[in-house]
Amino acid sequence: MSTRPPAPSWPYCAHGAHPLDPVGCRGIHVPGHTTCLAHLTGTDRDTYLAGLVPGADIDHRGTPFTEDLLNRLLNAVRDPTTTHPHLGTARFIGAQFPGGAGFDGAHFSGDAWFGEVQFSGDARFGSAQFSGGARFNGAQFSGDADFGGVQFSGDAWFDGAQFSDDAWFSEAQFSDQARFDEAKFSGAARLEGVQFSGAARFDRALFSGDAGFGGVHFSGDAGFGGVQFSGDARFDGVQFSRDARFHGAQFLLASWWGPAVCVGTVDLSGAVFGAPVTLEVAARQVRCARTRWQSTATVRVRHASVDLGHAVLEAPIAVTAHPSPFTTRGGATLDESTLSGVGVVRVVSVQGVDAAHLVLTDTDLSDCLFSGAFHLDQLRLEGRTTLAFTPTGWHRKGTFPVRWTRRRTLAEEQHWRAQTAGQPPIPADTAPEPGQWRTGLHHPDSARTPDPDDVAALYRQLRKAFEDGKNEPGAADFYYGECEMRRHDRTGTPKAERRLLWAYWLLSGYGLRAGRALGWLAAAMVATIVLLMAFGLPMSSPKQEATGTVPAGGGTVTFTIDKQEVKNPTGDRFTGKRFDKALGVTLNSVVFRSSGQDLTTTGTYIEMTSRLLEPALLALAVLAIRGRIKR
Repeated sequence: MSTRPPAPSWPYCAHGAHPLDPVGCRGIHVPGHTTCLAHLTGTDRDTYLAGLVPGADIDHRGTPFTEDLLNRLLNAVRDPTTTHPHLGTARFIGAQFPGGAGFDGAHFSGDAWFGEVQFSGDARFGSAQFSGGARFNGAQFSGDADFGGVQFSGDAWFDGAQFSDDAWFSEAQFSDQARFDEAKFSGAARLEGVQFSGAARFDRALFSGDAGFGGVHFSGDAGFGGVQFSGDARFDGVQFSRDARFHGAQFLLASWWGPAVCVGTVDLSGAVFGAPVTLEVAARQVRCARTRWQSTATVRVRHASVDLGHAVLEAPIAVTAHPSPFTTRGGATLDESTLSGVGVVRVVSVQGVDAAHLVLTDTDLSDCLFSGAFHLDQLRLEGRTTLAFTPTGWHRKGTFPVRWTRRRTLAEEQHWRAQTAGQPPIPADTAPEPGQWRTGLHHPDSARTPDPDDVAALYRQLRKAFEDGKNEPGAADFYYGECEMRRHDRTGTPKAERRLLWAYWLLSGYGLRAGRALGWLAAAMVATIVLLMAFGLPMSSPKQEATGTVPAGGGTVTFTIDKQEVKNPTGDRFTGKRFDKALGVTLNSVVFRSSGQDLTTTGTYIEMTSRLLEPALLALAVLAIRGRIKR
């Protein structure tokens, strides 16, 4: 058995009450009478309407209105100057309009209450003016709802309203807060050109048909949390002067979103995109944390920092920095003057993302967090990818001045370096000084800062992404970073391996710093020359001598040819002649050749050592040069 609504709180008409409906008509009493306006006798109704003047307050809660009765009421308050109906405070809560309801051009100078009203036919409010609050909470629009060009000077609440057919709000102006929480739009929703001067809320609204927000200007916050767009959702040329919140929204069939300009943050966290879609956004921030992409998508962004943390990518997703201002479908260029910068796009997080489906083009990854992402080796980095460099200039490490090798680094290494160095935190959205590392969000908490073992794994996976993109210099920097993290890792890297890495770093920068290897080669050659001149070359080259015996009775003479014993040098050892000989021995050692020079026993060992060490240093230098020019 269906439950009928309870009796209203106001004195009601009760016309037509019977056992199955003991309440009957719920229309409020007309002042001085015991029935509502609909059931008032003809003479009494005429008397009541004749007593109304433009701007009069009216109260017809729960009253059923035919088109004729509504027209007579509106004519009674029509302003002869403007020829439009002028009502003061108007209470129509729970009223029924079984036919059309025409409030076109009406002026409500007080609050207008239309909560729980039932419009069975078309509801026309075109170009109406609401100087006070407009309350349409829970109203039901069975026909078209036309609010085109309406001016809402006060709050406009449509919470829980149901629009069974098309809803038109084109060119409407909302000067204060506009709320459409949990509203349901079963037909098309047209809001093109609407201006929301205050906050606009559509939280948990349902758009079953197409939703058109083209050219809408939101001066306050725009809330679309939990909204479901079952049809196309067009936000072509939309301007958000503050934040735009779409967290938890569902775009089931939307194929194009934007282009839109947002001075604040476009928050798509937890949103669901069910069909292939293209998004075009110019904003300060675009937040896509835990956003679910069930099909392919292209996200073209300008100016913004993009957060993709823990997004679910079920198909390939491309995030691209758009090179020029967006244009609407009509060809108009969007005004981005409220956004600073030159359109650089910064990706700040891909944590928890399956990077196998992700393509980043022309993006700045200086502050991007990769920890927790998987399949990073399949991430595609296209175009110009910017990463954070090591600090510049000289600084003190202990008692010695040092200078960092210039290379591209991950944000995780920057955060770890800043934390271990005891560097003070840097305010958000502030670039560090040239001699500083970047600090993380949780700086200086070591428990929430990735350690070298974690960062080494990130470098290892991303290095393959650079190699697949034929960016060998970039891959070389990431190999350097991986070795650096392994060298500092005291938990996952054995001590012997760390010592080997220390030597590898010291001699050649992990085979990537040609200058360092050549420097050590030059030092080794100088040391070899000095040692040879001091201890390796004999004072003079040993001469051959023949020794033998002549038998007394004649016959065969036998001689033994040998060299004199090599004598260790004495006297002046550092002469030009000895330098030439030492240089020759050293140069031959570099190319792993024996010079054939007579050497002392010490010199022989010096030459053997140089023939092992110097060619290795030369090979490391060649390897480093090749890593920088390889394509």
